Amino acid sequence: MIDRDALKTYAAELESADPARIVRWAFDEFGSTLTFATSLGIEDCVITDMIARQSLPISFFTLDTELLFPETYALKDVIEKKYGISIKAVKPQHTVAQQAVHEGAELWLRNPDHCCELRKMQPLREQLAGYSAWMTAIRRDQTPERANAPVVGWDGRFGLVKINPLVRWTAADVQAYVHEHQVPYNPLHDQHYPSIGCVPCTSQVMPGEDPRSGRWRGSEKTECGLHFVKPTKR
Repeated sequence: MIDRDALKTYAAELESADPARIVRWAFDEFGSTLTFATSLGIEDCVITDMIARQSLPISFFTLDTELLFPETYALKDVIEKKYGISIKAVKPQHTVAQQAVHEGAELWLRNPDHCCELRKMQPLREQLAGYSAWMTAIRRDQTPERANAPVVGWDGRFGLVKINPLVRWTAADVQAYVHEHQVPYNPLHDQHYPSIGCVPCTSQVMPGEDPRSGRWRGSEKTECGLHFVKPTKR
């Protein structure tokens, strides 16, 4: 296990490293206790490609809220076939119909934070419990909550190391990689959907709008909670 204080040293050393090298470092350091949480967004597709190009046997999972776009489910199949991998679909305890019985219909409209807790956060906690480190595709320029995310650091909320290989990249960097390596991605990205989540909580983003404005439109919510950073006691 890595000493938590040593993570700051690793973060400094990897700050300017190529993302593919960061992915390789993560696997060399954690091996089978590392997992990649893919949301099947365009950034996630880039990291998937980097993992595949290095033939790293890293486990993949995605949070299947059962409310994703048809294009997202189709992309999952395309990626699994192209790279010869299996992406575990981690689902909530209750189906959407069962949730409606317990919480009322369309919880996402009345209390989106609670809906995200039930359909994303709880399944994520259970999934991460068996690992020492998880890898994500977040970038610092996506939201204020992600602006100070390190390349590697301690995730106090889930009790494991978090690695963010693309944290320094911009949307342009991601697009350049996708085109250079012919990486498959969700066609909704080309239809004014820069960030794609659940169908009820995702809308198109028009020119001039903030890229995250299409998530939970009409509310101040911009994060489902997976990557929200808050001070933790050590």
